[in-house]
Amino acid sequence: MDFLIVFLFFVASTAFSLIYKKIATDLNILSVKNHRSLHDFPTPSGGGIVFSLLSILAILLIFWNWQLTEELLLALVVGGFAATLFGFVDDIINIRTKVKLIIQFSLACWVVSCLYFGELLSLGLTPLYVTIPILLLFMVWMMNAYNFVDGVDGMAASGAIFICLALALTLFLTDGPIDIIAIFILMAFTIIGFILFNWPPATIFMGDAGSVFLGYSLGVLLLFTVLNNDISIWIWLTVFGYFFADTMVTQIIRVVLVKKWYLAHRSHAYQNLARITESHLKVTSGVVLYNIIWILPLTILSALQPEMEILAAILAITPAVVFSYKYGPVLSSS
Repeated sequence: MDFLIVFLFFVASTAFSLIYKKIATDLNILSVKNHRSLHDFPTPSGGGIVFSLLSILAILLIFWNWQLTEELLLALVVGGFAATLFGFVDDIINIRTKVKLIIQFSLACWVVSCLYFGELLSLGLTPLYVTIPILLLFMVWMMNAYNFVDGVDGMAASGAIFICLALALTLFLTDGPIDIIAIFILMAFTIIGFILFNWPPATIFMGDAGSVFLGYSLGVLLLFTVLNNDISIWIWLTVFGYFFADTMVTQIIRVVLVKKWYLAHRSHAYQNLARITESHLKVTSGVVLYNIIWILPLTILSALQPEMEILAAILAITPAVVFSYKYGPVLSSS
């Protein structure tokens, strides 16, 4: 991939994030303090629309240069744009929960119709009435799960950067398709331009315009690469180690402890630690170090030694499970 193209997308993301911050302030698109917030001052929100739209532009560029499949193009570009628009509208007017679920299921149906319906029919491994609901629920879960980790400055953005670059490295080590490598790299660098303003203390938030797009796009890429045997599900679980453990453990414990477990909350382990330490920087930096020092070597091991990938996934998730249990909803309820 041409380094100049990557650099130009980074510069564009940085510049447009700065411009958007001023526009959002002028138009009062702000995140204000509420019962879930960990911030004391109104902050421009919806900034994820910048890296989301630039990522979509990057995918179109990749399609023109490397012949990305039309099915993946439709899923990422059309669906990604719809996810971004839906998220941005939610940042402005706060869409009702039921309406959000309907839209998320519609996006999930688009993914299945673009990528998998024909292949699932031809494979015949499991009944469609089992497989399709699982895929739909997975996509809805991905969109919500990534929104769950966008609770402290820089957490969701730094996680997305790590995930994209780690998976690009995985594909490089295994001689994977260049078009998918290019998608991961360009997505990462559009987010890097944004995180310059989102790193603690953040002066702009990605909002649902960014988190819904990331959850949707990463979900599409996970399904596509697993179905095409480019990246195994175990490597995906390894790379998502912290985020997977945090979202799953938090949700399971809330189902047990909280009557209305489905309501918005701020009882994730990283949110509790941010309150205790009074520092977003310490928490986000800790997760970044966990990803680089622990998750990345396990990802590389999985890529080079496929027979170790199940063990690597378990090792990646286990410490995060313990951490999430100790400092998550149990701590909030004590």
